[in-house]
Amino acid sequence: MHDTIAVFIEYGPQFLDGLAQTIWLTLLGTLCALAAAVVLQAAAASPWRPLRGLVRLYTELILGLPILVLLYCIYFVAPSLGLRLSAVAAGILTLTLYYSPYMAEAIRAAVAAIPAGQIEAGNAIGFGRFAVARRIVLPQAAAIALPALVGLLIGLAKDTAILSIISVKELSYITKQVVSRTFMPFEVWAGVALIYWVCLTALEVAMRRLERHLTRHRRAVS
Repeated sequence: MHDTIAVFIEYGPQFLDGLAQTIWLTLLGTLCALAAAVVLQAAAASPWRPLRGLVRLYTELILGLPILVLLYCIYFVAPSLGLRLSAVAAGILTLTLYYSPYMAEAIRAAVAAIPAGQIEAGNAIGFGRFAVARRIVLPQAAAIALPALVGLLIGLAKDTAILSIISVKELSYITKQVVSRTFMPFEVWAGVALIYWVCLTALEVAMRRLERHLTRHRRAVS
């Protein structure tokens, strides 16, 4: 026990740097994936049939690939086609491409759950499309989609560990380096597992509070 504590004290700065990189990758990956999901959802709702077909093809392709295979394709195969990315850029692109179809589906389901009568009522009182989206659709869709998006966010945070394979210096990469120096795999990985659990649990609690805040008007009505 004392040896484990000593290891975490000695390598504490490295662990903190790895954790900071993991948090940064999670935030940036989530923002990029969410932005791509909005674009995908808009394209899927387009009246142009070929565009809808491309979105469907892309979605089916991504959903049929393990994230590790997608990472290898972007980092090791794409350079032979002329696309060279740094390890971090390849990792962010992988997270974006992999999670955007899932987030797009969560957004689609949330928008579809809003009663059409509310949108018609907004149009009837003179709201334009932008006003309807901002004042009627977005607040309700955000509350409906949030539980699914929280689950995807947690999954994305966990999958940042896969990026250690291409030497992105996040928490798992730092852990492997520390294990190689201390020869204490069980103790070090157990401690890092606890760090992951604490951080992800705190994230889930924060998101659940946000969900309750966004849905407070619905509970008040009921």
